[in-house]
Amino acid sequence: MSTDPPTAHGGGLLLFRYSGVPVVLAHSWWLGALAVVVFYAPLVGSLLPGADTTTSILLAAAFAVLLGVSVLAHELGHCVVALRLGLPVRRLRLFLLGGLAEISRTPRRPGHEGVVAAAGPAVSIALAGACGLGLLVMPSEGPVWLLVLECAFANSAVAVFNLLPGLPLDGGRMLRAGVWAWTGRRGAGTKAAVVGGWAVAGLLVLWALWGLAEASPDRWLRLGVCLLTAWFVVAGASGELAAEQRRSWPAGLTLADVVRPVLQLPAESPVADALAAAAGRGVVLVRADGVAAGLLDEVAARALAARSPFSPAEQAAEPIRPESVLLSSESGEDIAERVHETPAWQFVVVDDEGRPSGVLHREDLKAALRARGAG
Repeated sequence: MSTDPPTAHGGGLLLFRYSGVPVVLAHSWWLGALAVVVFYAPLVGSLLPGADTTTSILLAAAFAVLLGVSVLAHELGHCVVALRLGLPVRRLRLFLLGGLAEISRTPRRPGHEGVVAAAGPAVSIALAGACGLGLLVMPSEGPVWLLVLECAFANSAVAVFNLLPGLPLDGGRMLRAGVWAWTGRRGAGTKAAVVGGWAVAGLLVLWALWGLAEASPDRWLRLGVCLLTAWFVVAGASGELAAEQRRSWPAGLTLADVVRPVLQLPAESPVADALAAAAGRGVVLVRADGVAAGLLDEVAARALAARSPFSPAEQAAEPIRPESVLLSSESGEDIAERVHETPAWQFVVVDDEGRPSGVLHREDLKAALRARGAG
């Protein structure tokens, strides 16, 4: 049973969990749904002659819900494939401009990036196709026909928009995966897809301006939607570029250049002695049963030593969590990304057999990256 409050989760409504991944409806989604109802309800009369005001509003509200369900199905496609590939998913969130499956770790292979990105549009295309087949076999009139038509349109729109070749859209991620596979460099793929994102944003603005110039009936709606979407695309592309720069690793820098030697001490050692032994080294405190009690936190150890120098060093230990353990065989880019994303100031580096081989301090890595021009 979930221990999260039933009404909120990370600033939104917790709908359900899929394989432990929370699915959250952000507060901004309701604004988007309201906008859909306001702008779509007047169009129902042209699609369903004779519909009264109440029917038009209900069908517009149904369209808003179907659009939300379509986005949810799309993002679940990403989520399912990511989990199958062993990529952790933090949460799935629906918000004003769509949805996002928040994958916690960058895919290590271009193939994984491509297949996760393609999964969402594939789901949307399949649903649009199923609704299209339904339209072929049912009478082209009545509220049910209009609902199926709405579902087909919603999924088609979600698929087409997300296949545009620019980050942060799925098409941009597929473009990055292709360039990454071709060049062997993820950074080159990111730069190409960021340029694609800027191009998509520019085309959206041009289309909005074209509507103004032509005095299109939907020109103001088009202008608002296009400008908001263009901002979303530019902000997302810029964020992807910044994330890629954070995970860069300069040529010639090795993990051994920034890792401190590791020293294992009994957890019951006096904190003053452990602090003296820690000079320039990382200290792993080990209990009598051989289980690591944690890493010596030098700040906490100094405070404890000032009060009680003979207290057990374990009292100033920082627990060793899975996310603060690095493999010495990991690539520099992966290590830089892990350190940036993990709220810890020191990390245990272990070999392939799980033996501690060093301790990495966040500030040591930052200093090395700055010195090499990568930070």
